[in-house]
Amino acid sequence: MRIDARGQGCPKPVMMAEDAVSKITEGIVDILVDNEASVENLSRFAAKSGCYSKVEKQDDYWRVKIVKGYPCEIKSQESGVKSQESEGKRQTTEVRSSEFGVQSLESEEKKKDIMLIIGTDTMGKVEELGKILMKGFFETMKVTKEIPHTIFFLNVGVKLTTSNEDVIPILKEIEAMGVEIFSCGTCLKYYNLESELKVGYRGTTSHIVEGIKDFQKVVWI
Repeated sequence: MRIDARGQGCPKPVMMAEDAVSKITEGIVDILVDNEASVENLSRFAAKSGCYSKVEKQDDYWRVKIVKGYPCEIKSQESGVKSQESEGKRQTTEVRSSEFGVQSLESEEKKKDIMLIIGTDTMGKVEELGKILMKGFFETMKVTKEIPHTIFFLNVGVKLTTSNEDVIPILKEIEAMGVEIFSCGTCLKYYNLESELKVGYRGTTSHIVEGIKDFQKVVWI
């Protein structure tokens, strides 16, 4: 299956790849992109999804191959199919992870050492653009599966978990991936949003204090 994602900005190529990979039990998804950020995100997506990947640089674009579902060593299609079952059965392809320059999900530990603290509902000073960037940030987190252990929303950031209908569905999916989500109770009360919490749980500043002590890294936005 080939996908031409050239001209598409992040996280669109990863979303297209995720959709294609979800529709097959095994096979190769061939994605064409024209920026390095998409190459890196596609490679991360493949690794986090338990797939193999290979990147090939062409003249003015990159070709990212994501291989799903083959249980053993596989030789790439370029080196030729090495085995074929009897007539009426499917053809199998072997791909060696070493040949594909692949990273496997099994070789990476899921990051559980990061606490993300978000104190705003936008990124940057331009409000309209900032809201687009914030939504894109969470979409990229979801599709690449580069997730923190905990997300804590405070100040105006609590509007993302209560009234931002574009972001709330994405946060629910991120929460379903195992991320702990908390919103500052004092902030919810200040903005009269105590009864509007739609994802995660009510938290306190003790979560921040404990995070500074217990987590290897605390990231503020």
